[in-house]
Amino acid sequence: MRCFLLIALSTHSFGHNFLSPLTTLRSAHSTLSHAFTRRPPYTTIQMEETLRKALAEKQSAVDSQGNAVRALKAAKAAKADVDAAIEALNGLKLEKASIEKQLQATVSGGGGDGSLNREAFRQTVNNTLERRLFYIPSFKIYRGVAGLYDYGPPGCAIKSNVLGFWRQHFVLEENMLEVDCPCVTPEVVLKASGHVDKFTDLMVKDEKTGTCYRADHLLKDFCNEKLQKDLSITAEKAAELKHVLAVLDDLSSEELGAKIKEYGITAPDTKNPLSDPYPFNLMFQTSIGPSGLSPGYMRPETAQGIFVNFKDLYYYNGNKLPFAAAQIGQAFRNEISPRQGLLRVREFTLAEIEHFVDPENKSHPKFSEVANLEFLMFPREEQMSGHSAKKIPLGEAVSRGIVNNETLGYFIGRVYLFLTRLGIDEDRLRFRQHLANEMAHYAADCWDAEIESSYGWIECVGIADRSAYDLRAHTDKSGVALVAQEKFSEPREVEKLVINPVKKELGLAFKGNQRMVVEALEAMNEKEALEMKATLESKGETEFLVCTLGKNVTITKNMVTISKEIKKEHQRVFTPSVIEPSFGIGRIIYCLYEHSFYTRPSKAGDEQLNVFRFPPLVAPIKCTVFPLVQNQQYEEVAKVISQSLTTAGISHKIDITGTSIGKRYARTDELGVPFAITVDSTSSVTIRERDSKDQIRVDVERAASVIKEVTDGRTTWADVWSTFPHQSSASADDE
Repeated sequence: MRCFLLIALSTHSFGHNFLSPLTTLRSAHSTLSHAFTRRPPYTTIQMEETLRKALAEKQSAVDSQGNAVRALKAAKAAKADVDAAIEALNGLKLEKASIEKQLQATVSGGGGDGSLNREAFRQTVNNTLERRLFYIPSFKIYRGVAGLYDYGPPGCAIKSNVLGFWRQHFVLEENMLEVDCPCVTPEVVLKASGHVDKFTDLMVKDEKTGTCYRADHLLKDFCNEKLQKDLSITAEKAAELKHVLAVLDDLSSEELGAKIKEYGITAPDTKNPLSDPYPFNLMFQTSIGPSGLSPGYMRPETAQGIFVNFKDLYYYNGNKLPFAAAQIGQAFRNEISPRQGLLRVREFTLAEIEHFVDPENKSHPKFSEVANLEFLMFPREEQMSGHSAKKIPLGEAVSRGIVNNETLGYFIGRVYLFLTRLGIDEDRLRFRQHLANEMAHYAADCWDAEIESSYGWIECVGIADRSAYDLRAHTDKSGVALVAQEKFSEPREVEKLVINPVKKELGLAFKGNQRMVVEALEAMNEKEALEMKATLESKGETEFLVCTLGKNVTITKNMVTISKEIKKEHQRVFTPSVIEPSFGIGRIIYCLYEHSFYTRPSKAGDEQLNVFRFPPLVAPIKCTVFPLVQNQQYEEVAKVISQSLTTAGISHKIDITGTSIGKRYARTDELGVPFAITVDSTSSVTIRERDSKDQIRVDVERAASVIKEVTDGRTTWADVWSTFPHQSSASADDE
């Protein structure tokens, strides 16, 4: 809902290589893995439209046949004729019921074959996550607080592993400068960045109880509810509701309020009427120090700490561009009505990169390393024409100008590799380009890495070319020049574009909004400035969008001078552009939970067992050690192996309970532990792989090193399977 775009998450790996050849085959028979997670993502829209039209036609046929039956009865027609008409009517009703069933399965995300729909799948996953303490509501004994969650032991381990891989994949491999800045931020910093004035969502209130709701969420829920549960709506009405969902983020407060009234949307809990939408700032306000005279906020993103330190970081880097700074830390947003579990919370972890680059040279020396990657991309032209995302080679996307420049493209490629190596399904990952009306005026190009979950497509990473806006904003507010220099070997005569806003005239015209108009004028690129100059010379005035005001203003000829001048320069001083990838770690982890979850039948076939297929890279525990039976010698061997695993830095757990080995396997499968060592002799042990349930036999002395090689990605389970003797799972009492 914001014109002022912050490309941090809106207020809105060693992949599968370790699996044995049997894994895919066995997973294909799991009950839940294909109930939702393998649903083809791009066929349901056409199917739904066809079914809605068919249902409308069948309803019309039922109505016509019903009228025919009534007419026959009124005319006292022969019994045989009436019975035949009734039989035809019942046949039409059965056909209608069949279409309704297919339509319900389509809109709810089920496969029409009895498989669980999105909500049931989500509930199963979340129940498992909470029961096994991956995460739980914060302050649970006091009934919790919406939008706040605690990570339990396995959740903490996964988060730590994800962040550890993020550091390796980005900070280490790209030689980034990592910083750690305070969460409490002075008001002046966030005033300069625009957060104080524009970091808002639109809110409505229950006019009787005062309960607050996020306005766009109410409209979104209404549209989704009608689409998924009201099978009687026409295909045209369904198309209208889908259009509303598509443009939801672009609706003004007036348009949003009009839609809420048009659809008769009321407060969900009380059905009371709602107020008109109005903006609510999402930052947590505080004061710094006891006097209360120094206002501050809990940071809504980590990026500003990097921007304000640019001058020192640039010096630390030897006054050279390009360079990147990175930060992992907590961010805070006072969400109006948080929901969707870990996807929308009030405190969360961000991992952000600010890559500073010369605006005149956005090539990247390592772009060739990612240019051949091909994955789902959703350019704005495809969105506007109603098409779906399609696979495009990244090099082609850059060369055709779909992606603005090589550096932006390079980071899109690196983000793709990061997410897929974590275990995100590449078929349910797409990169969606922001529409023109989604981007701030200063942004050159913006893409979101969106991951499909049971909630739909979720923005998890924003990758934006923010031009020079942030450094310029802090330069203007602080008076400290956040610039870079390029020294020339010989003086150069250069033609420079000079934009001089006439502040006196702008002040008279716009009063308190003068600064925002000035900033917008100064931020124009050369093409925009020359177009404005031509319009002002021919017409005397022009309309100009000031995004931070959220509206067009009229600029007259006496308010700004735009010219080109020849100057001799010994160096070029410029404000760097910034490419910003911003990662919502909690969102990525939740999507990973869903993409990794499946069920399979127990050995007896009397129950379904939950499994998380985490890659070893992110698994909370890499290995478990089980003495087959309670035996002192076996337990001593287990302790020796445990010590070897500890020395090798492998997280593991020993289970010496008397429970059957099958139940112990099931318990650790539900935690996503990829390997289990079973001690059934004093000289050798079995190693079991989670998804295939294949087992090999290795000497006790080799067990830890085999686990280390596979979990580090130096070898694969398929290689191990082909190297060591196989062990029948039946002899180990598998599930």
